[in-house]
Amino acid sequence: MAKGNGKRQGGAHAAAGDVPVDLYRCFVFPNRIREQRHAAGHARLLRLASRIPEIPYIRLSKIERGEVVPRPDELRRIADALGIAPAGLLLDMDAPGFDIAKWAAPFIDDTPADLEEERFAVLLGAALRARRTGDPALTIAAIERDYGLPPVNLSRIENAQKTFDRWGAAARNALLQLFKVPNETELRGHVAALHAAGALDGFIGNVANPALRHERSRARIAELAASLAAPVPVPAPASAPAPAPTETLAVVAAIPLAPGAASVRLVPVLGAPLPHGLIADAPTAEKVEAPHAAGPRAFGLKVCRATLGGGLPGQAVVIVDPERFPSPGGIAALREEAGWRLLSVGSDRDGRMIGYSSNPEREIGLDDCDPARLAAVIGAIFP
Repeated sequence: MAKGNGKRQGGAHAAAGDVPVDLYRCFVFPNRIREQRHAAGHARLLRLASRIPEIPYIRLSKIERGEVVPRPDELRRIADALGIAPAGLLLDMDAPGFDIAKWAAPFIDDTPADLEEERFAVLLGAALRARRTGDPALTIAAIERDYGLPPVNLSRIENAQKTFDRWGAAARNALLQLFKVPNETELRGHVAALHAAGALDGFIGNVANPALRHERSRARIAELAASLAAPVPVPAPASAPAPAPTETLAVVAAIPLAPGAASVRLVPVLGAPLPHGLIADAPTAEKVEAPHAAGPRAFGLKVCRATLGGGLPGQAVVIVDPERFPSPGGIAALREEAGWRLLSVGSDRDGRMIGYSSNPEREIGLDDCDPARLAAVIGAIFP
């Protein structure tokens, strides 16, 4: 686990009983950012972050620590701030001498890991995977709807990202309900019984498997290398915009004005109300004007309901730009399994970005979400 949880990474694959514990499972993107940062004279990450305002500090920290996989444009911005080629931030995990323990050493502390708690986290993740596999009705959306467990936390539990004691009361209670047990003692006994019966054997390897983690990280690094090697796409001029890359988005239009005047760019509007504050990406007949700084994939999204309070009424339309990452003080659009969710963006005392919704009440850790599912809201049109 990473430094923030107070667990020392004792080895790439330590055993507690007969349950494998991959203590490096949080490091999904080993990289050379810290090495190159020091080589460029930036002893502290904060100094580098001040040169990359497009990437929130906490996200930049998670990228450097290998806890999230960056987008190609983020790597380009980091490399540009360091004065090197983007490929210089990538490393070869199969190179002779690469050791995840040595690479992770700057990001961990010296507190010994509690292997019993790590073991239970693995078993709990496997048990939750088994529970969902055995019940087709227990979809990600149904778990959030019926048990109040957001998709990001569901994924983190299934991947044993934290030990049980580090989860908040809401997540722990959701797990008790999911497994139909009255308390933590019963939950631990239930999970142990499933393991003893062999019911978790087919799932444990996907929770704590250093070889699988290594392969996934290697594949992600290869994808990034290929993206960085490809020519950077140049947005089409406003008078001849490129079609949006998803089937649900119509072609963006531009209306020419008088000679010398800027064109008005219209983008399609999506949106239909779904339960639990979600918004379907259903096309509508409407189009709205987008800000001039909007990216080529920007689109309008009907708010449908005042999920963020009266300041953003349900009749409003927001402009969503998938090319931009949300930042504290703004509004984020999060793509969930069933549709979009609008969230006001804040940060906690540790600087982590949190997305909030007031109706229904939601609190989602945005730094832990897949960046491809997040987009910034860059404007709003009120009725």
